[in-house]
Amino acid sequence: MSRTRIALLWATLGAYATIVAAVLSTSWLVRFDWQVMLFRPYKQWPGLHAFLDYFVVLGQRGPTAVLVAAWLGWRSWRQRTLRPLLVMGVALLALNLSVGAAKLGMAREGPHYANDIGSNEMWLNGDIFPSGHTANAVVTWGILAYLATTPRARRTLSIIAAVFALGVGATTVYLGTHWVSDVLLGWAAGLLILLALPWCEPVIREVERRLLVLRDRLSGRPGRQPQAVLPPPDVPPVALPPDPASAPARATALPARLAKAHTRSPAVRPLQPDGRPAGHPAVRPVEPLEGSFSPASSAPPHRP
Repeated sequence: MSRTRIALLWATLGAYATIVAAVLSTSWLVRFDWQVMLFRPYKQWPGLHAFLDYFVVLGQRGPTAVLVAAWLGWRSWRQRTLRPLLVMGVALLALNLSVGAAKLGMAREGPHYANDIGSNEMWLNGDIFPSGHTANAVVTWGILAYLATTPRARRTLSIIAAVFALGVGATTVYLGTHWVSDVLLGWAAGLLILLALPWCEPVIREVERRLLVLRDRLSGRPGRQPQAVLPPPDVPPVALPPDPASAPARATALPARLAKAHTRSPAVRPLQPDGRPAGHPAVRPVEPLEGSFSPASSAPPHRP
């Protein structure tokens, strides 16, 4: 929950309480309700009646829930997750509980069944405060924007949801089935559900986990196991640059290594005093042949 979302939640909650207080105190809002009701918009613009009779269906819980659930079910299948359907289920459950409790608790009569002109029609036998069509349109179509995965899709779906929510609320006033204050409270009630949905995400994740475990158990498939971490492939060592701190040690060790290699090498051996390599047998001197030149003589042999 970001700070902006929390601020919007508290502002919407304040608007909700203000509307309820204004109706309970029979303030200017109730007088405005009666003015619009006595104006009878459906008689002023009768040409819109046929179209708006069908348009208001976009706020009915049954048809819209089936339509949106079909779309979210396809998304759940594509993304291999139950989250879209669970978010919708949690939102509609919270909507039914909160709006249903407010309707039954305040028991306000609708415009077609009003008794006294100028009264707030509270604590009677009605169930129209807040407007269920309006709140349902806000939540059902707003879920699509809430579950959008890209900023562009979120903006587009938010505009579509706002058009449907505003249109359905205004249509109920046109048809005379709701007071203006009913619609205002319905917008606030639906917006509260959408703004509070992030607080339900931990519950949604836990429910999804349990459902997946139950599915695997019933189907006989083993549960999800963590993937084994494979060892890295063999990579030839990379020569690292020399460390300046170890330069003196290497300079001292290098002559010792070279001397050791020189001693052990079969091609380089230490010489004896007579010039022979160590371990080499002594060479027997060759006696000069008769008549041949000997280095001991200072002159070549005389030939007759």
